[in-house]
Amino acid sequence: MKIAVAREGEFVSGHFGHSEGFVVYNVDEKQVVKKDFIENPGHRPGFLPDLLEDLGVDVVIAGGMGATAQQLFAKKNIDVIVGAEGNCDDVIQKYLNNDLKSTGSICREHKHQHECHCH
Repeated sequence: MKIAVAREGEFVSGHFGHSEGFVVYNVDEKQVVKKDFIENPGHRPGFLPDLLEDLGVDVVIAGGMGATAQQLFAKKNIDVIVGAEGNCDDVIQKYLNNDLKSTGSICREHKHQHECHCH
């Protein structure tokens, strides 16, 4: 299983599309066996879901995400967890322990990349 966490510094990014990139965790039997950082190539509608699908990602975790991105991931059968916050490694452990649940929040404000008021 591969899980991508939208990252800003060492923390989960509050806005998926404008994150600095994604930590992609390879997980085997609830244990992280490898992690890589993939730089965000830029916010273009529909691009990131295709990129993460091409990387074989099964789950995407972010603080917030727009409705269109969530719909695109759903069409690709990639699970989305939004409303996450904290250190990326800690959030992955919460997910693997079944202690991380999606809030279902949808970002609706995209005029200013650092001012998403979705949580």
